[in-house]
Amino acid sequence: MKARALKKDKVNIITLGCSKNLVDSEVLSGQLVANEIDVVHENKKLDHNIVVVNTCGFIDKAKEESINTILDQLELKRRGKLDKVYVTGCLSERYRSDLESEMPEVDAWFGTMELPLMLKQFDADYKTELLGERLLSTPTHYAYLKISEGCNRTCSFCAIPLMRGQHVSKPIEELVAEAEGLVKKGVKEIMLIAQELTYYGLDIYKKRELAKLLDSLADVKGIEWIRLHYAYPTKFPLEVLEVMKRRDNICKYLDMPLQHASNNMLKAMKRNITREEISQLIHQIREQVPGICIRTTLIAGFPGETEDDIEELKEFLIEHKFDRVGIFTYSHEENTSAHLLEDDVDQETKELRAQEIMEVQQEISLEKNQEKVGKVLKVIIDKKEAGRYLGRTEFDSVEVDNEVIINTKMKLTIGEFVMVKITKAFDYDLEGEVVND
Repeated sequence: MKARALKKDKVNIITLGCSKNLVDSEVLSGQLVANEIDVVHENKKLDHNIVVVNTCGFIDKAKEESINTILDQLELKRRGKLDKVYVTGCLSERYRSDLESEMPEVDAWFGTMELPLMLKQFDADYKTELLGERLLSTPTHYAYLKISEGCNRTCSFCAIPLMRGQHVSKPIEELVAEAEGLVKKGVKEIMLIAQELTYYGLDIYKKRELAKLLDSLADVKGIEWIRLHYAYPTKFPLEVLEVMKRRDNICKYLDMPLQHASNNMLKAMKRNITREEISQLIHQIREQVPGICIRTTLIAGFPGETEDDIEELKEFLIEHKFDRVGIFTYSHEENTSAHLLEDDVDQETKELRAQEIMEVQQEISLEKNQEKVGKVLKVIIDKKEAGRYLGRTEFDSVEVDNEVIINTKMKLTIGEFVMVKITKAFDYDLEGEVVND
């Protein structure tokens, strides 16, 4: 036991859920490294002795995955493969008291805002001087930049404010300094994330300042692409579009979750917007930024949803032809206002409706991809798999969007930009060849 006690700790961080969780894990890693503690992400070698599971508590499937991951780690601990299992993140924040009694073998539970407390478990100090310092778990050419925490919206289906609290913006100067630090690590593309981008600045500047933030970040030398994720449509700050149009390194890309298009559903979801207002906003966005890629996310099976609502949603997709669409089935979440409603759409129907929606979008996606055949697009190289390179255009974000398949005998560098002539189009991907200057 004495020899074991002298062995240096090595911490493995397992991250579940969204990119905001990923940033939290990277910040934790940076703090541990600054305290001279070895840390790895998603370690496959199993040569670590401590695990931190950063959980997601957003919807049922995510909660189930988080619980199963914790149980897997506890099994390793029972077999003597681990000394400690710590749990943090949204699931821990939301259900800590229940989970503590159900899983007493977990060594400690932490909420989403308890990083200094967690560091004490490692006899480590929270180093306030590490402004934005992170140990990236992504490839070095791209990174997420979290511009705020929490959310003030009251969407009836969403439990995020219960787990992340009220909206808190980071000051512009801090975010610029963080972006400059990311560039020094080799980052060329930053993806702005928040629960609600367009609310940025209201709490600290008393007005929406996303446009000003974008201008400041666009000035950072070395950033070639800035991408916007999770913009709320209500009271969308249109000045953002002017900056996007004016600055070359801001991608013509907007991720704007709409959730539905039926006025009945939008009202029940407490989205504070109508289908007509959404349509007007989409027209304004496309008019001000020609060629922009709009990604949206939808929910199928919300309480009270009818076949007529789904038909209206399909018509809406056909009318506006979004470039990218993701869909969730509704999850009945405790302590949300929708939980007071009867969850009256069975799971099978939810899945069928989601599938119907995606079948409509699949045709739209293929049609839009076919329009790109013959065009030459700027592509960032993400990885090499099975002898071919995979990259993305400015119209595609990491993991959730299309990829560009490049078959070439040339040696390309991961993270470099190349010009690619598109030769083939598939439902959700493109294929092309490198164009030499």
